[in-house]
This record gives sequence, structure tokens and C-alpha cells, in this order.
Amino acid sequence: MKRIALFFAVVVFMSMSTHHDLMAEEQDTTRNPAPMVIEDGGTGPYKAIALGEETLTKFTIYRPANLDAFGLGQKLPVLLWGNGGCADSSAMHKLFLNEIASHGFIVFAVGPFSSLHEPPRMGPMGGERKEISLLEALDWAVAENSRKTSLYFGKLDTDKVAAMGMSCGGLQALEVSPDPRIDTSVICNSGILNGPPPEGLKMPALTKDSLNKLHAPIIYIIGGEKDIAYPNAMDDFARIEKVPVIIINRDVGHGGTYAEPHGGAFSDPAIAWLKWQLNGDTTASSMFNGEKCGLCTDPEWKIETKNIK
Repeated sequence: MKRIALFFAVVVFMSMSTHHDLMAEEQDTTRNPAPMVIEDGGTGPYKAIALGEETLTKFTIYRPANLDAFGLGQKLPVLLWGNGGCADSSAMHKLFLNEIASHGFIVFAVGPFSSLHEPPRMGPMGGERKEISLLEALDWAVAENSRKTSLYFGKLDTDKVAAMGMSCGGLQALEVSPDPRIDTSVICNSGILNGPPPEGLKMPALTKDSLNKLHAPIIYIIGGEKDIAYPNAMDDFARIEKVPVIIINRDVGHGGTYAEPHGGAFSDPAIAWLKWQLNGDTTASSMFNGEKCGLCTDPEWKIETKNIK
């Protein structure tokens, strides 16, 4: 039980300290409501921005800055993100999420846009705010995609949706993964606990039986054996039988690579998985599929798969 408590305490501390480091250079922009450009917009073909929407105040949006390229021929798949510590800010993940968005995705991350300039506030884990479901953002995206006067009208692919999250946020993603609108899940540095959470920690109410409700392919991106979530994630992987599942490990610990330029080494497999699962990109699938897959031949990664075709 102490180990579990440490698991989430570490995430909260990392979220706050990493946020402070990342945002130090932006203190003079805290009153600026304009969209934020992060790392020159990312390395993908669509330079990305982070912004808020007045009708979706609980979330920050990461998306391509220019939406002109999206419409009938190409639409933006929808990604729903929960933060480490179930925090009410995506600041510690902004480099990672921005990089993903630059490859042609729209990300809805828990936490208001203003939170990128403020210390992260605790989410459901701390019980200070109303519990947030990632599906709130999906409902908004569906409505905006259909509203003729919306900037997003006809530009979002609400039939291609991923539930994603890190640590406690990974549990938020797993919580909504049974929704039939979810097409894949990306669970980072996380796994369902083998028992109730420590007293005082308010987290998504999941048990290992929740894994039986999964209906879509799922990937776990974990920080190796020194990642405190490693045992829970590996146990999830062993229990999942009904859907395609991959677990990949890189020896970086629970903090992952989110604070590294463009989200670090975790970004490439996350983007490749999303391109494969949501866009049907068979080239991207080569990172995971086959005896000589990209991660199979990379000594920095360990990959295990089940039910992958």
C-alpha cells in the first residue's frame, strides 16, 4: 500500500516540479490568451498550437495551427488525454502532446488552457474538483464538428478516437475505454492497481475486471522495471485476452520522456500507433508488427504483443 501511495505522490511531485521548469521562460505571457506555440510547432508536417475554447473550459486543445488542410479529404482524429497525478494541467506533457498534434491529430487534454501558466491543480485524485470524464471533450468535439458555424465544422474525425493518459491519467483513459466510440487506447506509465487505492486518494474506480470491458486495440508505453507502474502494467498485459494488446518498455522510469525535446523517445511509438490504429497507416505498423519490427530490433526498447495481426 505504501508503494501505491508513493506511485501517485511521485507523479504529483513530478508534475509540479516539471511544470515549473518548463514554464519558467513563459512567465511574461501568463495574461496572454492567444494560442501558444510550443517548440516551433513540433516536427510533424502540421505546425501545432495549444489553445483554449470558451465552451470547453476544462480542457486544453493541441492541434495543427492551420485547419485549412483538413476537411472532406482528410480529417483530424480525436485524442483524449489524462495527466499524471490526474492533475488539472497538461503542462508536464505539453511537449509530448504538441508533437503528436503536429502529425495531424487534435488532442483534448484535461486542464484549462490557463493552467499551462499556473501550478497544476489536483484533479480527481485529490478530490478538489468535480471528477472529469474524458468523454466530455469527445461530446464537445462531436457537437462542434456538426455545427456549421464552428471553426471545426467537418474537420474532425469523430469516428476515430483514442483514449490516452499517463499514470493516474492512464486510469482515466482506461475508465472510458469501454465506450463504443473509443477505437484505441494508449496507456503510459500506468496500470490498474491490484487492490483499492490508499485511503484519501480519489482515483477512477477500476478493478482488474475492468479489463474485460475493453473492445479495441490497446498499447502500454512503460518506463521499464524501475517504473513504479511496471508491475501493474505487466499484470494488465497478462490478463488482457480479448483484444490486440502491445506493451513496450524503455528503461527511463516512471517519468517517461515527456520533458525531453518533442516529448522524447515516447513520442515516436505513440505517433506510429495512432497512425496505424486510427489512420490505417501500414507503414507505421512496421514499428510494432513482424519479427523484425522497428521496436523489435531497437535495443533501447522491449516489446511484447498479443493478438496482433
